[in-house]
Amino acid sequence: MEWLNYHHRLYFWIIAREGGLAPAGKLLRLSHPTLSGQVKKLEDALGVALFEKRGRKLALTETGKVAYRYAGEIFGLGAELREALRGHHQGTLRLTVGVADAVPKYLVRRMLAPALAGPGLVTLVCREDRFDRLLADLAAHELDVVIADAPVPPGAAVRAYNHLLGESTVTVLAPPTLARGLRRGFPASLDGAPMLLPLTGSPLRRALGGWFARHGVVPRVVAEAEDSALLKAFAADGMGLVFVPTVIAAQVAQRYDLVVVGEADVRERFYAISVERRLVHPAVLAIRDGAKDELFSPA
Repeated sequence: MEWLNYHHRLYFWIIAREGGLAPAGKLLRLSHPTLSGQVKKLEDALGVALFEKRGRKLALTETGKVAYRYAGEIFGLGAELREALRGHHQGTLRLTVGVADAVPKYLVRRMLAPALAGPGLVTLVCREDRFDRLLADLAAHELDVVIADAPVPPGAAVRAYNHLLGESTVTVLAPPTLARGLRRGFPASLDGAPMLLPLTGSPLRRALGGWFARHGVVPRVVAEAEDSALLKAFAADGMGLVFVPTVIAAQVAQRYDLVVVGEADVRERFYAISVERRLVHPAVLAIRDGAKDELFSPA
């Protein structure tokens, strides 16, 4: 394997950033011939020209522009590494969490709270995205853990492990004017009622489909969305009823001015997904223990 000299790349990057040998030489306290010789060695190692003369100035070639972008990313990551290690040395843990769109945000906040409540300092970074993209980021070690409402599917290209955090039934919430007519005769009363549902194919939507069929309910779908927060906002505007995990139903109802219609015998499961068979990150362990002992505890 051929290795590129780190200092050669650094000198090239600073020359390109500063706009020439003279300003780069002042910054690095190196002579023009020294810098020019270092860049020539990098060009020889790459087999391409990175600069070209335009009058009395140096300009990046098209290949040089590509190399400059990559060099910027390399040194940017180096700065991040220094910050991360400095924080680790000072007793600060960095926890990067991927959150699947469908997981209710209030539930995520409750899940992550134990990670921030420990004796050590934790810097929390959250990324929200589609489940498949988060798994790819997890495999690339860009995330410490993924919080999702589904396990890693069988046969997935990503090697990851599911850690069940807990499960909850689902509660139906509706605007007050709509809820009054739906409580009597629940759940048959939901037949034809305006509903705000997760996307077709999602775990909750599939479970609700079976529950509707068992009770003879044909929903009138007003809106579908992957983002659960958006569905709650629609419900707050009076558009229809929404389904939320029972463990957070009271808080969601209060926040969005909604009313409980009834509880559906539909189970939602939530997982912490990691690349380790056994969880090792202290903050992730705190999330798992808090979920099992408090949030989803039968008591």
